[in-house]
Amino acid sequence: MSTEVPLVSKKHKVIALVAHDNMKDELLEWTDTHKDELRNHTLIGTGTTGRLVNDRTGLEVERLRSGPLGGDQQIGARISEGDVDVLLFFWDPLEPQPHDPDIKALLRIAVVWNIPVACNRATADFIMSSPLINDEFVRYVPSHER
Repeated sequence: MSTEVPLVSKKHKVIALVAHDNMKDELLEWTDTHKDELRNHTLIGTGTTGRLVNDRTGLEVERLRSGPLGGDQQIGARISEGDVDVLLFFWDPLEPQPHDPDIKALLRIAVVWNIPVACNRATADFIMSSPLINDEFVRYVPSHER
């Protein structure tokens, strides 16, 4: 029997940044626009995306591996450990990805662990404009203990 337990996301969020190659420019424009708000949070990102965001905006981004080399899975692991509060994943739905199973697994784990996910600029804008981005937020996560 699965029940849900509350998990508090603190005011200072951990935000994961991921972007497919064809979407990196869009994510870079978005992070440049929101860099003042993003400075209030901890950023982690897959390899190239994290480097590009740091180079473009000066924001500190903890860089994990490249997505195809395990970065998506590293972020998924952190989500399942309760160490990521928001996932901003600008993915390209029109371009086949060789690591598609990893992408689906990352999106699935984000939904399972009930964290906000933005897959495009509009949704990322909604997340960043929410008062909850800078406040504590109680989200309910699965508990599979018997």
